Amino acid sequence: MPDQISAAPDRSTLRLALVVGGLVLAVLLGFGLGRMNADGATTTTGGSALAADHTHPAGTEPHDHGSATGTDQGVGSEPGGLSVSSAGYTLAPLATEFLAGRPGQLRFQVRDAQRRPVTRFAVVHDKPLHLIVVRRDLTGYQHLHPTMAPDGTWSVPLTLAQPGVWRAYADFTVVADDGGQTAVTLGADLVAPGGYQPCALPAPATSTTVDGFTVGYQGNPQAGETVPLTFRVDAAGGAAPLERYLGAYGHLVALREGDLGYLHVHPEPELVDGQVKFWLTAPGPGRYRLYLDFQVAAKVHTAEFTLTVP
Repeated sequence: MPDQISAAPDRSTLRLALVVGGLVLAVLLGFGLGRMNADGATTTTGGSALAADHTHPAGTEPHDHGSATGTDQGVGSEPGGLSVSSAGYTLAPLATEFLAGRPGQLRFQVRDAQRRPVTRFAVVHDKPLHLIVVRRDLTGYQHLHPTMAPDGTWSVPLTLAQPGVWRAYADFTVVADDGGQTAVTLGADLVAPGGYQPCALPAPATSTTVDGFTVGYQGNPQAGETVPLTFRVDAAGGAAPLERYLGAYGHLVALREGDLGYLHVHPEPELVDGQVKFWLTAPGPGRYRLYLDFQVAAKVHTAEFTLTVP
């Protein structure tokens, strides 16, 4: 009588089947979770100036490029521009030395983590990149808009009026291949050799004059709190007829004395009682220099203030 073959598998076969089944189940679960995470991610596309999770106080639309990654600041966050590298991107000037008082050309690239020049930027407030230059004693403020060559090299005419160390801030939003956006502010030092005579920071004041305009503000910034600052610009006959500049009625840059931490704040989309209203979050106590850009009769003017945050 022939040997009978059992229909039940032996123990080694069962163990093998269980192991293979477990591996298949793990792969399927991992794939499902990956799909869930991918579907839940939030990205922005097109030319929007707002990154994912970019929020403002209720009822407002302005925003600031305060932190190193360009998002609005919260309590305890640091301002941008303190580092030459952040969020996987590096500011790479092709030359950093200028002759004081002589017209020159600043050329630089923004490079990714693989040191490749970045060439895709979102247009934010009418420009793909905003460049702020100021001497380390907070004088000589300039708000510039370089142009980019196809190879990712940016260039802009630049004159450093006085000898000293100057700080250049590149404020931009990178667009990834998948359409996602990353807002970044990077800073690098420039040098104009010569005898450096730093200027003392002017005393705090809520009013100043520039080019025949009287500019004043109301508001009391507190460290770590988002508070309104409202600016009024007056000409000889009353309120100045403000025009939109870079898509807004004003642009406000704040630099912190000492480390030159950077905030770039944009206002409410419309004037409020004829004034320009911003929401500012000071990252910490100290003295700040405020630079308000505004436009009248197609000409841009800059009013400067010293602000002490307790």
